[in-house]
Amino acid sequence: MAYRPTEKTEARKAELKERLLNAGLFLVSTGGFNALTINAVAQKAGIATGAVYKHFESKAQLCAEVFRIATEKEVAVVRETALREGTAATRLLDTIETFALRALRGQRLAYALIAEPVDALVDTERLHYRRAYAEIFQQLVEDGVRSGNFPEQASAVSAAALVGVIAESLVGPLSWQIDSQPGTEQTQLIRSIQAFCLRAVAMQTLDDSLRR
Repeated sequence: MAYRPTEKTEARKAELKERLLNAGLFLVSTGGFNALTINAVAQKAGIATGAVYKHFESKAQLCAEVFRIATEKEVAVVRETALREGTAATRLLDTIETFALRALRGQRLAYALIAEPVDALVDTERLHYRRAYAEIFQQLVEDGVRSGNFPEQASAVSAAALVGVIAESLVGPLSWQIDSQPGTEQTQLIRSIQAFCLRAVAMQTLDDSLRR
């Protein structure tokens, strides 16, 4: 008779996998994906190194899953902000601010998710979640066009461009350890990104939008 795992066994297996993922996320948050090794994850999780391979076929698969759970949380926060009540322009500004502030506050993790050179499996996840962000911004742009807040445009193209601009605008500051700089520098950075993005999709200035 074939062995059938019990509910208790499956629960234990799930708990160990979650512990490994949490350990991996901690390592990436503090040292990037280069800090995530099988030995380091096992030590952080308090299990034998060989036991890691019972849950993940390789380090690359572990990194990809850590990337996924970290990015899913960020996408959910951005989506929630983008879908709040208010004009499309206001929601666009709020969404950019939310994304940027979270990135700057969790600098090492944000850099790892946005720009750190990674294994091909992780890079595939990165492309997937860039599309997820683009879908959020596409809905924002389409809302703006329908309401007359934004002019007619190719929403998918605009959304992809917004994601690229926001991410690329943050790469340098994240790698320069901006959290050690005065807060006004962060404010200026975020307002500059907001102004550029708003001009791109709405053909209006940030001050114009704030007066609405």
